[in-house]
Amino acid sequence: MAQIHREILFEEPNSIFIKVMIVMNLIISAILGISEASGKQNLEYSKFWNCEKQVKAKVGSKMGMIIAYTPSLIACLLSLFWIFTNCGIRFFMLNSSITIHFFKRLLEVLFVHKYSGGMAMNSIITISSSYFIAFSSLMYIQYLTKRSTEPSIDLKYIGSIVFLVGIIGNLYHHFLLSKLRKKGESGYKIPKGGLFSLVICPHYLFEIVTFLGFSLISQTLFSFSSTIGTLFYLMGRSYATRKWYFSKFEDFPRNVKALIPFVF
Repeated sequence: MAQIHREILFEEPNSIFIKVMIVMNLIISAILGISEASGKQNLEYSKFWNCEKQVKAKVGSKMGMIIAYTPSLIACLLSLFWIFTNCGIRFFMLNSSITIHFFKRLLEVLFVHKYSGGMAMNSIITISSSYFIAFSSLMYIQYLTKRSTEPSIDLKYIGSIVFLVGIIGNLYHHFLLSKLRKKGESGYKIPKGGLFSLVICPHYLFEIVTFLGFSLISQTLFSFSSTIGTLFYLMGRSYATRKWYFSKFEDFPRNVKALIPFVF
């Protein structure tokens, strides 16, 4: 195990901050994933949110998601062009990938996703601060490895390919979801096309692939803990999604899994 660690991970500084962030990342993600799977909605913005729980302090869903993603995109741009310049090709590739990730999310909010209803302000703040802290920490920890020994196996270029597969697959399945309802139609439908014949949440699957790409580019223990944390959370959320579709559609295919084809 130690040999594998040396081959694929940076020798990170002995930092309390890094250790605390890794542990918090895994624990919080696991708790959120279990909570989602059990039917307790942590973030009040999806179709699974019980409308009876709505609060007065809310904004439109589109504006809410713009507010949620914008701080992280700004942080990425500042980091890329001002704060952490001349930090080497690996840092540039990681920062650029994260910037593309959030830019793509904002484009989806503006031109792909279809929204109805509103978002609770506490959910907007939670989403925004979570992304900001997580990705700022990812880039800062990468910066701390600047003078550390590079892993003997270089995965950053493979990571870039994995990242592109993840982000394109995620965008494609979001596009399919946006085309489910034609103009003037309401209500929900069973998604079709792409990997929807195998899993009900292929967009989550490719989101995890995107995070795996970040991890392979970064090659830090914190980045891999972020990917595992994302897996925990989206497993819970996809399980809840599949359960919801079973409750709404009697003809929902039993062979369609939640997140991982043929497995889960």
